[in-house]
Amino acid sequence: MEDTRPWGPPWRQDRRTGRYRPRVGVGTAVVAGFFQVVGANNTAAEGGVYRAMTPLVYALLLAGPAALLFRWRYPVAAFAVAAAASLGFATFSAPRWTIAVAPGIALFNLAKRGRARLAVVVAAIGFAAYLAVCWVFAEQLGVPTGARADLPSAVLLAVGFAVLIFLGGAAKVRGEHMAEMMKVRAERAKAHEEQERRQASEERLRMARELHDVLGHHLSLINVQAGVGLHLMDSRPEQAREALTAIKTASAEALREVRAVLDVMRAENEAAPRQPAVGLSRLDDLTADAGLPITTKVTGDARPLPAEVDRAAYRIVQEALTNVRKHAGPGATASIAIDYLPTALHLAIRNEGPAAEDADARSGEGTGIAGMRERAQTLGGSVEAGPVDGGFLVSVLLPTPDDPPGPGRGPGDSGGPDSRRGDYGRGYDYDHDLDGGRAG
Repeated sequence: MEDTRPWGPPWRQDRRTGRYRPRVGVGTAVVAGFFQVVGANNTAAEGGVYRAMTPLVYALLLAGPAALLFRWRYPVAAFAVAAAASLGFATFSAPRWTIAVAPGIALFNLAKRGRARLAVVVAAIGFAAYLAVCWVFAEQLGVPTGARADLPSAVLLAVGFAVLIFLGGAAKVRGEHMAEMMKVRAERAKAHEEQERRQASEERLRMARELHDVLGHHLSLINVQAGVGLHLMDSRPEQAREALTAIKTASAEALREVRAVLDVMRAENEAAPRQPAVGLSRLDDLTADAGLPITTKVTGDARPLPAEVDRAAYRIVQEALTNVRKHAGPGATASIAIDYLPTALHLAIRNEGPAAEDADARSGEGTGIAGMRERAQTLGGSVEAGPVDGGFLVSVLLPTPDDPPGPGRGPGDSGGPDSRRGDYGRGYDYDHDLDGGRAG
């Protein structure tokens, strides 16, 4: 019968079928042959072998170890051959434990394969055969007196067989336990990997929706600008009218196509956002609704940030506070530190309170952390998270190489959400295409 145990070593697995190739066990056979040959030679040197050590005798000694090569495919036959060979040698040798090495290994293997009852039966048959040949009928069979079994050797053989069967059963239980542990560990790792992948996909989907909102907003403004230009241009009105008409048509078509392609990413029955775009300017609203005491500290020269960095910073803080509510115990507090560096933005969200019960949350490998890391990495940043003295810390670094111009340096780019409207946006419901602060 082919060995298909799931805990076999990977180098024995057939890559085409996924099944495990039968074991050979050459090393075990060699060790058993070594013990039996060396033991027989030592016994012969002491005068305990009552026949010359001819090649036929050595062949009898090696028959049992050779049978061990087939113990995985034919366990009962391997034990029968090994026991018969050892019994044959025992008829002209003084009782020594080295004679029974090969049958003992075969018996252990039989019990290890989950056939303990069969092992008990064949062990009893072998033991009875030994007593019959070397004790009960020893005189009739012409067994030398020195080779006949005595009470101590008989008891030792019986105890040895019982111990080997017990150890084989214990090895089977341990192997099954190890296999189950490996299976659970593999399933847990796979589930964790799938969860991280799903979290990253959800984060990318959320970012795509935000991209849709921002892009839709700007295209809408282009459309409004083109409409206003149609009525305000005085010089070369025909060419201007023709160009502006083309701009209006192209922007409207682009807006329609973007919405048609990306609206499928929006969750089913999700209403279009009508609130200002999320960013650190809305951090006060976020902390007020957090449900726990939060302190905020800002250092460095505050400045308008690129829209994608501002949005990512808000989402990361939002997710970090969500994790605090989920994993920190009662009475937990949180602090947010925002540091405006010359070419980057640094965030530190720390909570003080009881440690999280979830192992992934304690180690900083939860799904929320994976989402934060995915969002930061898309901007070339990084996220580090882990337990600290008395709490948990999330440290975020987001590069800001191309900060937007400050107030008054460009239309609609002052950094505040209302300033994006500009004078050209009056009368247009631009909020329809801005992000509505979805939960992280």
